[in-house]
Amino acid sequence: MKFYQNKKVLFVAILFIIIVVLLLFVPFRTAVVFYKENTNHIEAFLPIDEKDTFQIIFKHSIHLTDVVEKYQVLGNHEIKQYEIVYEHFGIGMPSNAQEGETFVFEDGKYHVKNLDNIFPYMNVRNGKTVSENRLVWGVDNEHMVYFNKYFKPGAWFKIKVENLSTWQFLKGVRIRE
Repeated sequence: MKFYQNKKVLFVAILFIIIVVLLLFVPFRTAVVFYKENTNHIEAFLPIDEKDTFQIIFKHSIHLTDVVEKYQVLGNHEIKQYEIVYEHFGIGMPSNAQEGETFVFEDGKYHVKNLDNIFPYMNVRNGKTVSENRLVWGVDNEHMVYFNKYFKPGAWFKIKVENLSTWQFLKGVRIRE
């Protein structure tokens, strides 16, 4: 009888350990992850759901005006750029739309809409000279943080959408407003 009870206790202990390992280390929560340069080191992450949108706003280094790049998280964890908004033509800014896109002037800004640029990841640099990059997210884009709150000016990182485990969530730097 004692042998049977020891087996039962051992079985429960092993089952408990398996459950804890699964809960801690199996990736399950989607996030926009900012990796330091070309490493696996997570600098920060933004929890997000599939089909949610986010924006990266940067200050154009010549015109010193905001450029808004709008993105959506796709079901396969790719990132779709669907719009860009800016105030001045110039270096790096499109002067019209490609086939299937729409180019409009609204509220004093140029919009290139219906973009279908798909990325498995993006390399992004935090501004060094003009360091006013921002991350915007939420249902009505109600949340915004400056990159400088999380990243050094001039730093660059790879942005990917991935599932993170509870352990990664606990030890990582979660982006919050």
